[in-house]
Amino acid sequence: MTSEVEQPTAASEALGYEQARDELIEVVRRLEAGGTTLEESLALWERGEELAKICRRRLDGARARLDAALAEEAGAEEADGEL
Repeated sequence: MTSEVEQPTAASEALGYEQARDELIEVVRRLEAGGTTLEESLALWERGEELAKICRRRLDGARARLDAALAEEAGAEEADGEL
């Protein structure tokens, strides 16, 4: 059985990096401030984990795009050098 934490919801996946990061910052702030019940704290923790995964996927995707662009540029420079 998979939980929602392991499989982010479609609405969560629609969040951009900045939105997910900002919400994650707010979750951390609320957890650090305390004053929440155990259930609330667990729900915040789970949401934070989900948001962290979204941020990581967004960053990994950006890194892959950057690596591909750099590889393409390097390939073009090599091709120009062969002429």
